[in-house]
Amino acid sequence: MTDAAPPTRTKSRRAAERRFRLYGAASIVMALGALAILLGTMIAQGWPAFVQTHLGLDVDFTVQAPDEANYRALARRALYREFPTVTQRRDKRRLGKLLSDGAEYQLQDMVLAEPGLRGTRRTVWLAASDDADQYNKGHIRRGAGGRLTSAQMGWLDELAGRGAVERRFNWTFFTSGDSREPEMAGIWGAAAGSLLTMAVALLLAFPLGVASALYLEEFAPRNRLTDAIEVNINNLAAVPSIVFGLLGLAVFLNFFGMPRSAPLVGGMVLALMTLPTIIIAGRAALQAVPPSIREAALGIGASPMQVVLHHVLPLAFPGMLTGAIIGAARALGETAPLLMIGMVAFIVDIPEGVSDPATVLPVQIYLWADSPERAFVERTAAAAVVLLGFLIAMNLAAVTLRRHFERRW
Repeated sequence: MTDAAPPTRTKSRRAAERRFRLYGAASIVMALGALAILLGTMIAQGWPAFVQTHLGLDVDFTVQAPDEANYRALARRALYREFPTVTQRRDKRRLGKLLSDGAEYQLQDMVLAEPGLRGTRRTVWLAASDDADQYNKGHIRRGAGGRLTSAQMGWLDELAGRGAVERRFNWTFFTSGDSREPEMAGIWGAAAGSLLTMAVALLLAFPLGVASALYLEEFAPRNRLTDAIEVNINNLAAVPSIVFGLLGLAVFLNFFGMPRSAPLVGGMVLALMTLPTIIIAGRAALQAVPPSIREAALGIGASPMQVVLHHVLPLAFPGMLTGAIIGAARALGETAPLLMIGMVAFIVDIPEGVSDPATVLPVQIYLWADSPERAFVERTAAAAVVLLGFLIAMNLAAVTLRRHFERRW
């Protein structure tokens, strides 16, 4: 029987344990605080992009045919009627700048969707320009200078006094592609490009990653060659992503001549980047299967291939799927490798296939962040919030799948 520890030593050890727990709790609180500040700042900056200022105008739809109508003139005449005292050409030009350049396309879409509008007169809410939108949101103030004159601010105030200025949910941000005009710019083109790129990446990387993990873990002999392969796979998982972009530029574009700025090439580059992660996660999932499962299957006469396909793989597949989702989430936020293969181009049209020109959400955020207009600052933060939402959803899906399919022995 040993003597009890001296009271002073016991007290000091317990005090050290309390300090350690306190340090750990403080670290978690600091990390959560930093994350909350980051998310709060992004949401505060990006939230105004989800609403857009609209002007209510009485539009006279006296058009003969959609392809013959001058919808730009229709929108401008409706705005001029609100201010009959504005007669000078220069003042009319400034007044017209309160409307977005996309207002004419709004009118055209309305006439195409509802041909009965022709020959009628109706109050229509049209998107305001980015400067008018920023003034209505309080980002441009009187006497502070800027691109709006005092007369334009007065006209906006007069329209607001008549109830002809409203903030409405900005559906354009979610349904359109990129644009030079901030009020008409949206993320749908970049989101579609991201979905197509990730689809190509997963279709290539997941089967190859699972097959490679199965071979290395279950069938490959233990020799210097397999040891070198394992070392190189672990090293490739830590290689900077821009190196894979240089590889894609040299091989896929310059050597094979594949289309530049296409989701097909972007998906192949991201597949190369995520393949080591999927292989490592797949091998870890296979190693987690107890050896007794293999021994029992072999004991009842199953072949090595049957043991792997019928017993080991179904048990390890949830872990493999989780690794693939985590790898895809990392690839979704990558920008550098896609910049190297030309996916930084200005793309307005929505891509419909993997060979169409496209961009992705991280690159779209990069492009908007480099734009000088104040309205693009809001859209940059809003697009970042949407991208973070996608990443959080993918990580939650990975955790949910693991908890749902995971088996404990």
